[in-house]
This record gives sequence, structure tokens and C-alpha cells, in this order.
Amino acid sequence: MKTSITIISSLLLLAACTAKVPYGQTVTMDDATLMDKIKGGWYGQTIGCTYGGPTEFKYKGGLMMDEIPIPWYDDYIYDTFIEDPGLYDDVYMDLTFMETMLRYGLDAPVDEYAKAFAYADYKLWHANQAARYNILNGRGAPESGHWKHNPHADDIDFQIEADFIGMLYPGQVNKASELSDRIGHIMNYGDGWYGGVFIGAMYCLAYVCDDIPTIVTEALKTIPEGTKFHSTISDVVKYWKKYPKDWKQCWFEVTNRHANDIGCPEGVWNGFNIDATINSAFVVIGLLYGGGDFLKTMDISTRCGNDSDCNPASAAGILGVMYGYDAIPEYWKKGAERIKDIPFPYTSLSLDQVCRENFKLIKNLSACKEQGGECIYIDVETPQCVRYEQSFEGIAPVEKRVLKLAFTTSAELSFKGSGVVVQGSVRKIGHADDSYVASVTALLDGTEIEHFTMPIDYIKRKYEIFSAYCFGSGEHTLTLRLDNPHPDYELYASEMVVYDEE
Repeated sequence: MKTSITIISSLLLLAACTAKVPYGQTVTMDDATLMDKIKGGWYGQTIGCTYGGPTEFKYKGGLMMDEIPIPWYDDYIYDTFIEDPGLYDDVYMDLTFMETMLRYGLDAPVDEYAKAFAYADYKLWHANQAARYNILNGRGAPESGHWKHNPHADDIDFQIEADFIGMLYPGQVNKASELSDRIGHIMNYGDGWYGGVFIGAMYCLAYVCDDIPTIVTEALKTIPEGTKFHSTISDVVKYWKKYPKDWKQCWFEVTNRHANDIGCPEGVWNGFNIDATINSAFVVIGLLYGGGDFLKTMDISTRCGNDSDCNPASAAGILGVMYGYDAIPEYWKKGAERIKDIPFPYTSLSLDQVCRENFKLIKNLSACKEQGGECIYIDVETPQCVRYEQSFEGIAPVEKRVLKLAFTTSAELSFKGSGVVVQGSVRKIGHADDSYVASVTALLDGTEIEHFTMPIDYIKRKYEIFSAYCFGSGEHTLTLRLDNPHPDYELYASEMVVYDEE
């Protein structure tokens, strides 16, 4: 591959907005430029997701070294799209929400967004799956994403689903934040929500400014100071300035300070980290050290590790909006062109269709001054900080215990703390089908505190057996009782995480 493949050319350096966002001004954008940026965003996201796909969570808590090659060839996107369509959850989750907006209008009720993915046929994980279970069992937004009901509240889920929100609001960061508030709290809270607000803001600003450090620092103004998310991204910028030619040193400094996940049970005291803070940091490391080069940006975000398909997807999508589809080197677009008319899995929208629909929605959202005019007029908004919220405040993990406990009647778990999460699932013992739904009662110190169901069906499953927080520090006994035992099924508790007051 030629090292000269880059997204920057002298024709693309928009001097009028370099290092400056035209706040308070009305920016005019013709239809051709608008569509070029929209295509750049959607195609960039798809290319970035594909590029990082083979490495997803293969590098947990460590870097992917330069010597390790990442595969690519002309038809790589096409082959991946056909052979591994589930990789594109980054995109088809966005499209699920986009289809909801197209069906119910720009002011679609939040419940329609929630139902759209809760009742979808695709598999989900982490905050999305916990929220899906909540919604299917009567706990709607915003409680479905709150950390008291969703141990994955700080996970990356909304971060990878907010791209479409930023794509809808050129230069209008605060309008994007309003929509992020409604949709993002379906599945996330606190830093998990901030991940989507921040990524969406960078997309918004990429429409009207071509300076990467500026869109990073300006987008960060939407996030309250004093939060873990703000501190993490601020440190990325700090160490980028200190080590402008060494992204690995920046990665080390930021990871050393901020890669401690206390929420997601799988990530507690583990190199696995699906937290939005550290993964958003890897998006920003790719953008800052990539310097506008399409390959370099994707490659760095990928080699940072952890959720290494999602992070280059957002980084490449932001670059695509900033510089436009035409500026993406042909080398990366060949495979994408082959799938442009094929609907993404679980949706009715193809790449070309979503670009056209995105264009029409922007036209409807923007205050065009001429009927049928060939341009949009954007009143660029100064970013406003969203409200402060943090998950798991005042508590921290104090024990992580391997259980490997299978039971068909009941089980008791004793611990010392003020919160507990028990991981596990319903399992088949014989050759039974997937119709069984376990009925479970949880008792804390002998008092019933919750009754719930657990489907064996993977799509509808409960992500953890049980979670509860802030019920008073001390010695406790949790009893899990299976109320409808069946000889072909068992409850399997794999691990537990205990929390206590800090």
C-alpha cells in the first residue's frame, strides 16, 4: 500500500474554519457538499467497522503491535458483509433508530425507539441487552438504562449508536444533545450516555469545521467537568500535546489512569473494557494522531485495542463527514461500492438509501431560506453542557468471586458489602427446546426483594441473574429460588461481583 494514500489534499483545507468553529454565524452549504459529507460519514463508518472487525476484543488491556497485519483487499467489505453481517451492529443499530424516525416522524416518541430495538430479531449484548430485557418486562426508558437497573450503564452501547444523531444536525450540537438525551437513556446512563453525546457532537462539528483538535475540544464542552468521561478525554488531549508524535505513550498514560472499569461485571478487575470512557478515548487518539489521514486514523484507533471495530468506525465516520466521500481514497471504497444497494441486516436501508434519507431529514430539520433551494442555512450553535450524572457513585467493587454454581431449586450466596451482581443464565440439561422461562425469586437476608423471569431464549435473555446496589453495608445472604423447576433446565451462576461503600 502506498504511504501517500491520505484523505487530505490541498483542495480540502477549508481555511475559513480551520481551528475555529463559526459559532453564532449562519453557514451555507450547497446540496452537493451536504450529500458528499453525508456519504462520507456513512461510508466511513462502514469502512472503519470492517477494518477493525477482525481485532474486536482480541487485544484487551494491551496494544495491537505494528508488526501484526490487518487484512484488506478490494472486496473485503463485500465479503465481510455477506459472510459476517452481525459485525455491523454499529450500523444497523443506528439504522433501527433511523427507521423509527422515518416511520413516526422527527418527534417520534422515545417508547417507539425503545420498542424498535427491544423487539428486533438481532442479538444484543451489555447495556443494549440489559435494556432490551427491561423494556420487554415493563421497565421503560429512562429506567431501562439507569445503573440501578442496568449494570452496563457505562458501557459503549450508546456511543456506537449516536453517529446517526450527529449526522442529522450539521453544526447544531445542542439539538443533537436533546435527541441523545431521549434515546441514550434507553440503554445507558452517566458516562455511557456521555459517550454518545460526545461522539454525536463531534459529527455535528465536523460538518462546519475541518480542524480535528478543535472539534475534539469543542465537543468536550458538552460534557460536565468532574465526570470520569470529561477527565479521560481531557487527558487524551493533554498527553497528545505532551507526546505529539507518540500515540502509544499517550495510550499508556490514559490507560494507566482511566482503564479501571467498576460497572460492567465482566470488566471489573479485567483487561476486558467495554466502558464508554476508555473506548471514546481510543476514538480521539485515532483522530488526533491520525492527523486527517484515513488509514492512519483507523489503524491507530484499531490498535488501541478493546472494542476495536466500534472505535475506528466512529473515527472514520467523523473524518468522512469532515472531508466528504470524494476525499476517501478509492482503495477503501471499492468494497463499499459493491454493497451500496444491499440492505444492512435486520433493516430495510442500504448505504445509498440511508444517505438519501439522511439528506432529506436534514432538509426537514434545517431552516432553509428558499423554497426548493439548492442549499441549507445552518445557524451554528455554541455547545452547551448537558447535565451531570454518574453511575456507581459512592461504591466500588470489593470482591469478584468465581461461582460455577448450577442449581435446580435454590442457592444461597453470602457476602459482605452493600451491592451485588450475579452473572449467569438458564441452561439446558438435556435436549430441550428454547421455550422455557425460569421464574425466580430473590431474597435478601430472608426478605423477598424481587421476582423476575429468565427466558432461555438468547434474544430475550436476562443478561445477569441478579443485581442490586446500595442496600446497606454489612454481612448479607442472597437467596435465589427457582419457582418453576423443570428437569431439563438449570440456573447457572458463573461469577459474582460484590460492591461496598467507598
